[in-house]
Amino acid sequence: MKKTISYTMISLLLVTSLAACGSNNESANTNANAATDTANADTTNNAAATNDATTNNAAASNDGGDTKELSGKVVFLTNRTDMVDKEYNDYEKRFEAKYPGVDLQFEAITDYEKNEKIRIASGTYPDVVLLGGLIPNSDYPKYFAPLDDIKFSGDIYFKDFKSFEGKSYGISSGNSTVGIVYNKKAFEKAGVTAVPKTYDEFLAACQKLKDAGIVPLASNFKDKWPLGAWSGDVPTIIGGAADHQNKRKDTDTPFTMDNVYGKSWSIVRELKEKGFLEKDVNSTNWEQSKKDVAQGNFAMYLLGNWVINQVIDAGAPAEDVGFFPFPADNSGQAKAPLNPDWFYGVNKDGNVEAAKAFVQWMIEESGYDEFAGFIPTLKDKQPKLAQLAEFNTYSPAYFEAVAGDDVATQILNKAQIDQDAVLQEFVLSKNPQAVLDKVNAEWAKAKKQIVK
Repeated sequence: MKKTISYTMISLLLVTSLAACGSNNESANTNANAATDTANADTTNNAAATNDATTNNAAASNDGGDTKELSGKVVFLTNRTDMVDKEYNDYEKRFEAKYPGVDLQFEAITDYEKNEKIRIASGTYPDVVLLGGLIPNSDYPKYFAPLDDIKFSGDIYFKDFKSFEGKSYGISSGNSTVGIVYNKKAFEKAGVTAVPKTYDEFLAACQKLKDAGIVPLASNFKDKWPLGAWSGDVPTIIGGAADHQNKRKDTDTPFTMDNVYGKSWSIVRELKEKGFLEKDVNSTNWEQSKKDVAQGNFAMYLLGNWVINQVIDAGAPAEDVGFFPFPADNSGQAKAPLNPDWFYGVNKDGNVEAAKAFVQWMIEESGYDEFAGFIPTLKDKQPKLAQLAEFNTYSPAYFEAVAGDDVATQILNKAQIDQDAVLQEFVLSKNPQAVLDKVNAEWAKAKKQIVK
């Protein structure tokens, strides 16, 4: 079969970006050989757990019980441009070996959520896409097929996260928590002998690292999307609850100095003012930062566990990379979010049954969760990442993400508030309160139009 991979970079008007729970890595590099070995092992181990609806060469039809042979083309629109001509080639071969009548193709694009939203609205989206936070759950039936009839081998995380009126329209591709990914050798060089458990201890560790000539924290400020953790996850840690984004619909002033957003963004501002971030935050580079953390030039990331394999792939020995909960306060109690990553959605007008088979295969057989360093979507499948085991030795209280509230999402979209861009402005402004006043005014105006 002739295979095609298309690369799309489109100049678009800026579309508001909702700070999604979890990672939003548009480009990443990981260990292809290890992933292939793991994936092949998973294929063997999970062979008995395949979906009754998608047994070898067949899938259950919607009328119940009858089977039909899967055939035709299935295109997956992906954000993982780094996997093109690498892992995706392996996925294609293995999936088509199981379903020989299906022609599996991958289309990789950048600026995924912005571009995808435009394509969905115009009806030019393929069979399988990734669902983020910009589309209200109530709109899913317009575009996507229900996925409740996929019979996974066990219970899955966030099954109802992308649901509407009792039907599920999205399956999490993997899950993560957010904390401090750190280079142990950098800590050792700076004389940081213990993982900080309070915010004051964290600042003290940063000072030691700075004094040793090591950049304490890679913010990737210019790239912007890595700042999403400061808009979505650190507020969860500070407030001890994951529903803060939904609660904003009940107020005209969701961004204040003394609430979870102001406190979180003030931490970033303090770290910059103390010289604990990159020397020039306006010229940071995501790909280079992974090499810098791997080499110990930078000591830490505040990101999800998904970045760990990428740091290792950038040259760090696995045993030199650690992971601990971010101490956002001085309570000494470790806290962390539990977030879904992107969700698989199936175009209701596409090759639905073959697309569902692909979604199930990605969850149960591909090995993608281990490749990406995820907490698996299947609840009874243990993560293999050693750093997650280290993270859990600190006994963090986990706060599981909640589904987005449609009204809150509609207000955010109507106001066209890019939270990460607001954070950038807040950190760099001489008057951060004025930044909050401006964005609150935009929110209140949009809320008035949405909430009647």
